[in-house]
Amino acid sequence: MSAADTTTPAKVPPPRQAPPPAAPDTPRRPRAKGAAGTPWLLLAPCLLVLAVVMGYPLVRLVTLSFQKFGQSQLWGFQPAESTGFANFTKVLSDGEFWQVVLRTIVFAAGSVIFTMVLGMLIALLLQRVSGWVRTLINIALVASWGMPVIVATTVFKWLFDSDYGILNALLSKLPGVDLIGHNWFASGPQGLAVIMLLVVWGAVPFVVITLSAGLTQVPKELEEAARLDGAGAWGVFRYVTLPILKPIIVMLTTLSVIWDMGVFPQVFVMRNGHPEAEFQLLTTYSYDRAFVVNDYGQGSAIALITVVLLLGVVAVYMRQMLKIGEVE
Repeated sequence: MSAADTTTPAKVPPPRQAPPPAAPDTPRRPRAKGAAGTPWLLLAPCLLVLAVVMGYPLVRLVTLSFQKFGQSQLWGFQPAESTGFANFTKVLSDGEFWQVVLRTIVFAAGSVIFTMVLGMLIALLLQRVSGWVRTLINIALVASWGMPVIVATTVFKWLFDSDYGILNALLSKLPGVDLIGHNWFASGPQGLAVIMLLVVWGAVPFVVITLSAGLTQVPKELEEAARLDGAGAWGVFRYVTLPILKPIIVMLTTLSVIWDMGVFPQVFVMRNGHPEAEFQLLTTYSYDRAFVVNDYGQGSAIALITVVLLLGVVAVYMRQMLKIGEVE
């Protein structure tokens, strides 16, 4: 056998294939001329409805706040007179107005705090019950949330009635407690506490449902890791659950402040359409000045001041919405 027979032949590499020719650049289709205006065209009906429903009343409110407008002007006996900032000066220099502002802030703050705390506790408890119990509680929450405000106010009015209220009868069964015939609305603080309870009762379902949805997005792995590191229930909630729910909590708190600052039917119906001075909030105070005292200019000024106060809260809400949009 020769050396040529024992030598392994060298492998010849396969021929290199030429790369496929580049596809020709597809010319971009020119954007339709009306494409930029299509979204505005679709939004036009909604914007028109908002302008009619909200724009005109707001413009009218601003106009009335700078005028002397009473029953004579309402019935056309006298023309409306421009008074400049006289209505605002009269309102802002009135000590009763600032008492109403302070009462409204305290009422709204208490309602928001109780709503958020109670809503968070219920949402956390719902995560630890069986599925059918959670379903029943959610049905009850939606039913209470969907109840009309007038109906809920009437129910609470009967519950706290001094003569026939079931709450007085139940509390009187406790040792050393005698509330038979007790009038919860004899003083402003007690009456406002009852109205606050009504507002919280109506607001808690929305908070619970929203927070429950947010709790489903908390990773179980992070909670388990925190427990392995020695964190207790409070530590897991503070360092894991709360940071994840923070955007939702901020939005819920902002919305609750806006809603609770605008409470009107609960106070109006609970006090039979004539809220006493110690029950007046900004909404009822503006209504009282406009439709009871028949000073529509001053009532409009109070309403406009309330709108300006709420605009700060709305700005916080919009800022949070934009932040969430950027994250997403």
